[in-house]
Amino acid sequence: MLHIIRAIFVGVCAVLGVAIGDQVYKHAMYGLIAGLGSGICFTLLELAFTRRVASVLSTLMIGLLVGCLVSYFINVTLDLVLPNTEPVMRSYRSISITVVLSFLSILVILHMKDDFKFVIPFVELKRESGGSKPAILDTSAIIDGRIADVIDTKVIDTKVIVPRFVLNELQQVADSGDKLKRNRGRRGLDILNRLRKAKGVEIQEVELPDIQGVDAKLVKLAKTLDGRIVTTDFNLNKVAQVQGVEVINVNDIAAALRPVVLQGEKLTIKVIKIGESPGQGVGYMEDGTMVVAEECSSKIGQQVELTVTNVLQTSAGRLIFGRPAA
Repeated sequence: MLHIIRAIFVGVCAVLGVAIGDQVYKHAMYGLIAGLGSGICFTLLELAFTRRVASVLSTLMIGLLVGCLVSYFINVTLDLVLPNTEPVMRSYRSISITVVLSFLSILVILHMKDDFKFVIPFVELKRESGGSKPAILDTSAIIDGRIADVIDTKVIDTKVIVPRFVLNELQQVADSGDKLKRNRGRRGLDILNRLRKAKGVEIQEVELPDIQGVDAKLVKLAKTLDGRIVTTDFNLNKVAQVQGVEVINVNDIAAALRPVVLQGEKLTIKVIKIGESPGQGVGYMEDGTMVVAEECSSKIGQQVELTVTNVLQTSAGRLIFGRPAA
């Protein structure tokens, strides 16, 4: 679609060039060359612009638009109040008011663009998230890797964002002279490549150059987007919560999903049927978890105290193995 729009723009420039060249210079070929050249130059400039430059340009255009609109109404009002002003003075007055108000509006928007969400990535995120709070991944959560498994389960149904400054930090860690840090960084990049293939995960070209430190940038971005930070960093967790930002701690998720019973613990079940392997009996805990009791096939209908020997977590649920307690 972008290529089609660019081609249409170049074509319109060429048509305008032919029309102007024919009417003004009486030579359509010169106009065609000038129109095509102008269209191609503007297209190349547009392709050369980074996302950050585009956001600044959009802010400037909005500032100019607001300044011109406000100055127009002020000039119209002054013309009604002071109808006898000389034309030359009126022109100088109108130009001065337009320039001053445009300058002031640009400054205001540049200083408050995050609060008003005029920057392009912020506007897109607010629209695409559909009102849900986006999840913003930090470096520690990506390197940890467990969040990729969580996303694969589709339990997170909101937009997942990896800011550009987090990717830059990952690259710095991957290029570190320390072997351990380098391996962690490369693991993070591998996890990130896996995440990029998942639906709903995207890298946002957000830099926030006015803020120092990746943690501070994450907190600022989360406050701007009304999002949640996903991390395993204890300090970032506390700092974000102090500033009123919601945090999803991957370690807390893992703790919440840990098995109810651990290897070596004792539990009591009622054996209700014979298991698949010889000597096995099968019972169930109160929450419906299946317990395979070794050497209990002859104890159908009896309460048996078991020592847990193994706990398996599968996509079908949790499975506990045990032997009669000594």
